[in-house]
Amino acid sequence: MLRIHNNLSKKKELFKPIDPADVRMYVCGMTVYDYCHIGHARVLVVFDMVNRYLRHIYGDKHVTYVRNITDIDDKIIKRAQEKGEPYTELTSYFIDAMHEDAQALGVMLPDEEPRATLSMEQIVSMIQTLVEKGYAYAADNGDVYYDVSRFPSYGQLSGKRLDELRAGERVAVDEAKDDPLDFVLWKAAKPGEPSWDSPWGKGRPGWHIECSAMSTHCLGNHFDIHGGGLDLQFPHHENEIAQSEAATGCKFVNYWMHNGFVRVDNEKMSKSLGNFFTIREVLKQYDPEVVRYFILASHYRSPLNYSDQHLDNAKAALTTLYTALRDLELPGTQGDDSDSAAQQFYSALDDDFNTPEAMAVLFELAREINRLQGSGRREEAVQRGLLLQQLAGLLGLLQNSPQQFLQHGAGREGGLGDEQIERLIAERNHARATKQWDEADRIRDELKAIGVILEDSSGKTIWRRE
Repeated sequence: MLRIHNNLSKKKELFKPIDPADVRMYVCGMTVYDYCHIGHARVLVVFDMVNRYLRHIYGDKHVTYVRNITDIDDKIIKRAQEKGEPYTELTSYFIDAMHEDAQALGVMLPDEEPRATLSMEQIVSMIQTLVEKGYAYAADNGDVYYDVSRFPSYGQLSGKRLDELRAGERVAVDEAKDDPLDFVLWKAAKPGEPSWDSPWGKGRPGWHIECSAMSTHCLGNHFDIHGGGLDLQFPHHENEIAQSEAATGCKFVNYWMHNGFVRVDNEKMSKSLGNFFTIREVLKQYDPEVVRYFILASHYRSPLNYSDQHLDNAKAALTTLYTALRDLELPGTQGDDSDSAAQQFYSALDDDFNTPEAMAVLFELAREINRLQGSGRREEAVQRGLLLQQLAGLLGLLQNSPQQFLQHGAGREGGLGDEQIERLIAERNHARATKQWDEADRIRDELKAIGVILEDSSGKTIWRRE
């Protein structure tokens, strides 16, 4: 039975979908004005894992996963102006780049991927409803604001109190809103900015209202899971609750999930510190599956510390799993789902998606495969290999052939090609056969120096990249 840590209640709860035949999840996606960074990679991979496991439990046709795209906001407008190009050209380029990065990391496409600029009808309609119900007001400057004081349970997700929040705010002299905590729903158009028609004049939506309108349009007023990074809990998700519940009159979301922050060498990631890495920069040095493994090796709610050492450890760990499968020719059948190892794996994921515990089961299976192989029990090893591959697939791991992973990793620019390596191995084998040990050792050392490791087993030489 799946239990999820619900950030609304701050405790693990048994997951009870509103409709088991239609499990619905919405995750805040990217604001597309730049390349995705490793913080975005964590959101993409974590909720892809959640999506995969929900589909395993309820069936592929009974889960709807929505991840939005924010394709209009201040950062996008500013970046487009700096580059001297239409904002649509900028966002189109970075949407394609995001899809490339996600695909590289083994992230499945969401069922729906709404964009803010294509959801204006729903956005304006929700703002109109909030104004009509008295939860929002048009200010003298042409903006429309949400009146936080009208929503008594504001702060329920973040645990923040209105009086405490106000104590920390300072009202600017030219501020048009009634309360420093009120937030913008519609921004009046400025000269030269993209704009859309509305009852309050030309303008564009605020960030928070976009997600409320897109999520309820795709999934209904009340759905199961809302996810995103911990940095979005306040004010973004808090404001989503206030807007959505005020507009619809019903509960917005049952379970709120947030993945933890990403740090770099134990420091906050920022461009000013020079420790800001995009996904594609990281993928120049590491195989995408290594990056995925690294992200899932920590529990999704815990902080994730990015470092070369941790990525190297992830590569070594993934190499161990692939090596166990290397000599097995696995048929295209399923492993035994009722096996005790499978049950341990599922129990780990049922406990708030505990991927580190689930991965421990994978390594026990790998050790078992190696023992069976060593004792000549090949058919049993193949069955355990099937199960290992099947369970790892729920995490989006072990998706390549062992040879492909072990011999064709990322970060080998300037190295030898496969044919050159095979030729050197043949020369070494000839040297060994003619007892030219010094020459054989020289070739082994030459290959090792460029990151190619040789293993002599059963009369043949197998190689992999370090």
